[in-house]
This record gives sequence, C-alpha cells and structure tokens, in this order.
Amino acid sequence: MGGQACVLYGAAEFSRDLDLALLPDPTNLDRLEAALAELEAEVIAIPPLSLKHLEDGLAVHFRCKQPEVAGLRIDLMTNMRGVAPFPELWARRTTFEFDDETLEAMALPDLVAAKKTQRDKDWPMIRRLVDVNYLNHSDEPTPEQIFFWLRELRSPELLVEAVGAHTDVAAQLTRERPLLKLATAANLANGMLGRALREEEEEVRRLDAAYWKPLREQLERLRRRSGGSRETPGT
Repeated sequence: MGGQACVLYGAAEFSRDLDLALLPDPTNLDRLEAALAELEAEVIAIPPLSLKHLEDGLAVHFRCKQPEVAGLRIDLMTNMRGVAPFPELWARRTTFEFDDETLEAMALPDLVAAKKTQRDKDWPMIRRLVDVNYLNHSDEPTPEQIFFWLRELRSPELLVEAVGAHTDVAAQLTRERPLLKLATAANLANGMLGRALREEEEEVRRLDAAYWKPLREQLERLRRRSGGSRETPGT
C-alpha cells in the first residue's frame, strides 16, 4: 500500500520500504509473525506488534536483518483515516502477475486515499499516481475511471481537460468537490484553480493532523511506559 504499490502503478521507480495493510485476525497475525521471523525482522519503534495497537490505527515498524533483505523496513497498518476496512480493500484489490510471483496491491483509488496524509512526500505521489492513470486511459475510459479522475486529479491542466471532456459527470460531482466549478481555462490562466487545489490539500492535511493527534498522544504514553528511545515512527 506504499511506495512499492506506487512502483507497480508506474508512479515511482524505487522504494526502500514495504508498507502493508493487514487483516486484523489472530490467525493472520500468527502467519505474519512467522514470516517476520524468517526475515529476522525486529520492531524498531513504539508500539510493539499487537492486534489492539493495529486496530487503534497505529502503525508497527520493523527492520529486517536477514542477509537477503538486510535493512529493509516494513510498516504495518490495519486502520487508516478515510480508507475502507480491510475486507473491502481486499475485495477490490489489484493483482499484478509476474513470471515468478503474484503481488496484491490496494486498488488505485484506495491507495490514493491512504496517501492523503499531512506528509509532504505523499502529495506529489498522489498527483503522479492519478496523472499516470489518466494519461494511460483517457482515450477509452471506463465510467469508474472518469469518476476517479474528477475526484482526484491534482494537475490543474489535466483537471481542466478532464472536466471539459466529461462535463455531465463533473456536474454530478461538484457538491462533493466544489473546485470542479473552477476547472476552466480562464481559472487555469489566472491561478484560481491552482489556489483552490492547494487549499483542498491544506484542508486534508489539517484533517489528518487532527486524526493523528490522539494517536500521537497514545504513542507518547506508550513510549514513556517503555522508557524507550527507539526510532520515531512516521505518520
């Protein structure tokens, strides 16, 4: 669900970490722990691995020591702000088939939702993910793709183009995304659309900060109890 998924969708070339969405089930947790043991993976930050912490919305962070993957960081989450529960994510996942393996990734709309955080690095990636999908499929789009682009495009030029090509759908979505009304050539030229996109991003960042405030406080309580100074987890 992180950088590796972005690589699969053609929006990134490389990622050092592996981010996974996990089914919060005791049997599944046992399987996970067995896999982590094979990788000689150790928890590197608060909190420790537990279903409770995952279900609370916290991330659990590991560093691998097995020689073939030495240094690889693995981040696990179950619940994320604005992201559907795991059974829904799994039902609409994207399967990537290769000669020697199969990889399951979050569906592109779910991946974009998971990337809507307060972190600076996530917003350029959202833009690339949606741009790549639009540029690859705009000639013969499905209805689902059109709705996705109009909800998520962040490049002003492409958003104006998409709204112009799909005016009826854009009109349906203006209540959900008001800035679609500004997706015109004139507002592109005068900068109004760009400002609206930045304001939209800033509002999502504020929502994410508010969501993480109690979780950060929970992490700090756990850190004080453990007396630890391990790596600070990213959020």
